Amino acid sequence: MPHSIRNAAVLGAGVMGSGIAAHLANAGVPVLLLDMVPRELSEEDQAQGLTKEDPRFRNKLAAKGLEGIFKSKPAALYSKKAAALIEIGNFEDDWDKLGERDWIVEAVVERLDIKQSLFERVDGVRKAHSLVSSNTSGLSLEGMVEGRSESFRKHFLITHFFNPVRYMRLLEIVAGPDTEEDVVSSMATFGRQRLGKGIVYGRDTPNFVANRIGVYGMAQTIRRMVEMGYQVDEVDSVTGPALARPKSATFTTADVVGLDVLLHTFGTTRDGAPEDEGQPYDVPPFLDEMVKAGALGRKAGAGFYKLERGPKGKKTKLVLDWQEGSYRPAGRLEAESLKAVSKMADPRQRIKTVVNADDRAGAFAWPLVRDTLAYASRRLGEVAGSVIDIDRALRWGFTWDLGPFEIWDALGVAETVERMKADGVAPAAWVEAMLEAGGESFYRLTESATQEVWDSASGSYVTVPRPAEVLVLKHLKKASEAVYSNPNASLVDLGDGIACLEFHSQVQPTLNPVDEQITEALVRSVEIAEKDFRGLVIHHQGANFSAGANLMGVLQAAKGGQWETLEGLVRGFQAATTGLRASRVPVVAAPFGFTFGGGAEMALGADRMLAHAETYMGLVEAGVGLVPGGGGHLFLLERHLDPDAKPFNDNLPIVQRLFETIAMAKASSSGEEARELGFLRRGDHVEMDRDRQLWSAKRMAAALADLGYRAPLPRSFSLPGRAGISTLEMGLHNMKITHWISEHDAKVASCVARVLCGGDTTPRRPVSEQDILDLECEAFLSLCGEEKTHERIEHMLQTGKPLRN
Repeated sequence: MPHSIRNAAVLGAGVMGSGIAAHLANAGVPVLLLDMVPRELSEEDQAQGLTKEDPRFRNKLAAKGLEGIFKSKPAALYSKKAAALIEIGNFEDDWDKLGERDWIVEAVVERLDIKQSLFERVDGVRKAHSLVSSNTSGLSLEGMVEGRSESFRKHFLITHFFNPVRYMRLLEIVAGPDTEEDVVSSMATFGRQRLGKGIVYGRDTPNFVANRIGVYGMAQTIRRMVEMGYQVDEVDSVTGPALARPKSATFTTADVVGLDVLLHTFGTTRDGAPEDEGQPYDVPPFLDEMVKAGALGRKAGAGFYKLERGPKGKKTKLVLDWQEGSYRPAGRLEAESLKAVSKMADPRQRIKTVVNADDRAGAFAWPLVRDTLAYASRRLGEVAGSVIDIDRALRWGFTWDLGPFEIWDALGVAETVERMKADGVAPAAWVEAMLEAGGESFYRLTESATQEVWDSASGSYVTVPRPAEVLVLKHLKKASEAVYSNPNASLVDLGDGIACLEFHSQVQPTLNPVDEQITEALVRSVEIAEKDFRGLVIHHQGANFSAGANLMGVLQAAKGGQWETLEGLVRGFQAATTGLRASRVPVVAAPFGFTFGGGAEMALGADRMLAHAETYMGLVEAGVGLVPGGGGHLFLLERHLDPDAKPFNDNLPIVQRLFETIAMAKASSSGEEARELGFLRRGDHVEMDRDRQLWSAKRMAAALADLGYRAPLPRSFSLPGRAGISTLEMGLHNMKITHWISEHDAKVASCVARVLCGGDTTPRRPVSEQDILDLECEAFLSLCGEEKTHERIEHMLQTGKPLRN
């Protein structure tokens, strides 16, 4: 029987507990956050006149956890409004409330005796079918349920979240021998669909899946650094994006995690798996000295790295010279292979280049990758039952671009095994058995676009399990050619009469900047959809939806005085975005990640949005000295001005809010915040599960078609006109003379004011949609002629940061 999780309780309000509570609130789940009652009144408590009976004292630790949620950077909540779903309390006064909760998750200190004591108390109050779990990062499930009732054991499992909970996708689920199957399946479904997590099924072994292999790799990295005489910053130059891993690489990651936590994890594996081959967990003396000295990483202000302020307040990044025991300015390893991969988008190609390089980077990378792959192969069957779970654990828990077996496929399985054996390193026997049986890779895609994976238990390929609500564009394109394609975009048939326009920029695949080819694809996709489909979705499955315009192209045209070209680009893009709304079939945009500038305008131009929870949306052109040029002003006015309002209302208060949104380049930090900023409307939806987003968007487009979709009629708007422009410019003048904004900030904002106010008009002379688009184009082109705008664009292209000039 599936278990419904309508509410929850979190035991322990520390970093992990408060993070879990915050994310439950993000998902709309009421949550009770409990912690201990402090033993004694502090001096601060006494100064506030608190007594031991005062609820403010008794709930002090839980309140501190809630305060941490609000202060968290990056933000733990999608919207601060979600905090209303978090109730705080303590282990004494509020314990009986646990009997009302569908799921109770423990996140207290990593000590088995404390957890056992807590679960004994939980066993006495939980309702019969409530789920109970531990967020332990490595303690034994068997030990935690010792002495518990049969009902407790049947409903108990480990749910290991990664920190920060909101952003780290991995949720490891570990079941015990008595855990009922429907408990596991219910938790997995809830974790995936409500919390947006990627589920990996681990086994009751030390550190489970991700930490068992990932921490092994980190320990090996430290050991090899010492043995080979490399320095911390040299190693991080190799073990970051060059090996398809995050920019934090090895040692910045260790600083973020905390060196004390890292060494605890080393010890958990060393003590819990003493038979592991190649044990690299002996701590080098310099690292032991760092921990004893309190250099635990970012939380202590120093670890492998630290920031030091100079005399003028400028920050300098310093790195530990572990051989000298002192800090020096951080640098990078200079190697030809690292220079080569810095320009490569494909992570497979980057890894292949570095591990095969005959330079100092390759000398370090190959043995590290070799040993990690071999170790992962030997853990199959012990920590997880499938290659997929191991790969997903490292991708979702350590944010690698590729899991160990995906890396192996990229390098070539047979070639890598041969090279391993030449070094005296043996992979697991099942890998060689796969090669002997004719298997050339761990994964393969059949002609019918079915993804298969090698199953070591059966000695054959099996279909990769995938929920029906997960659609994969590259697999759909394998099964059937794209309906339309150019180098930067394709139109894909999703089935059931719905098509999907996807972006795949060749120049900047992670950002998908808007260019002529994407504009062309928007226009052609609408034409084809109107003829051959009943709905259109705009979505792709890359890193970011679209980070905005191709700034380099804009800059070159502006500096070259190519005004006709620039006007053609603006008019063409406006026609494409407004054409989405004018289409005879419904258009649903499904944005995610960076959705800035022109990317936001494409999403705003659609009939509906189905945004991912992690959507960062904004009309941010002011940051580069421009204004939105693809209908952004129009789309916001359309969203916020009531079409049924009395005529001739100047709407100045609404226009002022929109003016602030655009002129201040406000961007959302989540899909829900995009709604609060007015980018999403009441009929738009925020999806937690990124894997379901395309499926959900397809269903939304089909539902609109089934309801008999009709394109909205053109509108006209009563706007403040000259009077409104004067009011807004007066505010800009005051901000300028008090040095809140620069001269150029004021010029850009004045352009925004003119467009939003409708130009040279009055509230009694409504303006049309085309009038607003004309004003927008005029403002965009005028700012393209400004030298300070050129400076802002150049600075953004060079640094990725806005310039205040």
